[in-house]
Amino acid sequence: MLVDLHAHFPMHLLPDEQQRTHERAETWWRQRWQARIVGLISHFKNYQGPGHTPSVTEQLMRDGDVGVVLSMLYQPFSEMDLTQPYGAPPRESYFKGIVDQRQTVEDYVKAHGSEVAIAHSASELQTLLGGGVAILIHAIEGGFQLGSTKADVQKNVQTLAGLGIAYVTVAHLFFRDIATNAPALPFLPDWLYNRIFPQQRDQGLTSLGREAVEAMVDEGILVDITHMRSESIKDVLNLLDARDPALQIPVIATHMAYRFGGLEYCLDDDTIIRVAERGGVLGCILCEHYITSGLPGPVKSFEHSVGALYRHIDKIHDLTGTYDNVAIGSDLDGYIKPALPGLEHMGCMAELQTELRARYGDVDAAKICSENALRVLRTQWGRKRPRP
Repeated sequence: MLVDLHAHFPMHLLPDEQQRTHERAETWWRQRWQARIVGLISHFKNYQGPGHTPSVTEQLMRDGDVGVVLSMLYQPFSEMDLTQPYGAPPRESYFKGIVDQRQTVEDYVKAHGSEVAIAHSASELQTLLGGGVAILIHAIEGGFQLGSTKADVQKNVQTLAGLGIAYVTVAHLFFRDIATNAPALPFLPDWLYNRIFPQQRDQGLTSLGREAVEAMVDEGILVDITHMRSESIKDVLNLLDARDPALQIPVIATHMAYRFGGLEYCLDDDTIIRVAERGGVLGCILCEHYITSGLPGPVKSFEHSVGALYRHIDKIHDLTGTYDNVAIGSDLDGYIKPALPGLEHMGCMAELQTELRARYGDVDAAKICSENALRVLRTQWGRKRPRP
């Protein structure tokens, strides 16, 4: 069984007409037309399932022996809010949008309960495992959706913990006064992204970003450092060290790659070592752009793809001396097209698991496929650590 640390199940869902209420009316209509636009674009530029359909569905999860997906809640029209200048701080309305999107997923699962379920806690996850249904766990991509003031962030993160959010990817594609981010638009070279979207190179977490991280640790929501610039990553790790040097609070990097080339998005030696030292997990992304960066030769087949993926897994092992920190975080349906050949949708994951077992043996392959991710979820998700 595979546990995918990062994939975009909600990308193809429309808000349920029957679940519209007076209180939700404004965001319901907004989400519905936004979802239709995203769906239209995704059909041509994102989806890589059979016949240009979504890559992350409960049926494809079953076909590929994917037991659990950490399912991304993300509102692209909030991050790319054209009513605000570049770098503007978040608006409180973004939080309502992300909570309503979560409800859309809940409504869908309720209507398809024989095929898919949602785990809202580590104990619910344990109960659902082995039950024969695909399991989703809510997570959020983009700390800009957590609130617009420190007080709102504290309150909203507490709410999210109660709603079963497992982790938040604090940074994302554009700087929104939370954490400086690495370039992550494959069609733009890093140098061009930095010119078009200027940021303070010596800045990491902002004061609002620090509050977001602190509040997440308070409430037992895991911190995902993917998408962060090195300055933000260092700020997160140093903040956690200062909070309790002996505790080594884990962080995760759910959809990453090793920096064989020069891409800022990919993680360097020091970051990988520090994540591993804290007992965290590094989920290898299945995006061709990041996995092949800095590696020789074209990747044109499934065999080439798994060979490139092995290079990243082996490098993490070389740096850490163990396979205890490696996982898979595909980022499928997250606009990573083209994905690695032969790994374009969830239905391909059974063959990947077979290859991992052949390469690393049953014990270490099981760690990579599921056990490392499950360990962090079981021990850290929901583990509250209130500030002194």
